[in-house]
Amino acid sequence: MKGAPAGDNWTPAAESGHAESGHAESGHAGGFRAQVDITTERGGPRYGELVEQVRTLMDKMRYASPTPELAAEMIDELKEFNAKLDTMLVDEWTSPSGTRVDLPSRGNITLPPYEVTAGGEDGVTATVEFRRFHLGGNGVAHGGHVAVAFDDLGGMAAALNVHGICRTAYLTVSYRSLTPLQTPLTMKTWVDKRDGRKMFVKGTLHDGDRLCADIDALFIALRPGQA
Repeated sequence: MKGAPAGDNWTPAAESGHAESGHAESGHAGGFRAQVDITTERGGPRYGELVEQVRTLMDKMRYASPTPELAAEMIDELKEFNAKLDTMLVDEWTSPSGTRVDLPSRGNITLPPYEVTAGGEDGVTATVEFRRFHLGGNGVAHGGHVAVAFDDLGGMAAALNVHGICRTAYLTVSYRSLTPLQTPLTMKTWVDKRDGRKMFVKGTLHDGDRLCADIDALFIALRPGQA
């Protein structure tokens, strides 16, 4: 498993019977799919390489100080690349970004890359690595990027527990120590308490035995058709 739990664990709407689909006509409830259309095919066999190259560009841009000449050259080249992507745009329901469960973070480039090592109703464990792009200052990760990772994996824990889609109501991050870059870290999230549709989620981020951050969060399970 990489971006989501393996097998039947990652079926938040398992009763729908549609854990694998690549069809644009797949319905969705409110702002979400009625079922999670996971895939390992959208974007082709080299989509993961493409995501990695874009991540590498972001890493280098975070530290690079290009000459005016190089900046002008890169602007022209990036315009060409963007024009090519303009011919390939799809809606969010059929984009490989966020649904490629064979890739880190399900292929979602907006998330810090993580790989799920365990997941189910009892919670989620993942290895996450904040890259140079995620720099906050003085060589450590930005707290906002830490929160984004917690939000995604906290939502995954809530969804696996309730077998449905959840929205974040609040997420409070306590930063206990500095979060290093380019270091495999362990993030765990789990539902600590459930009250009807309210899923009270806890989570921790560790660098070895050292606690970097933890969360107290509330996710709300959506009713059918709710956005």
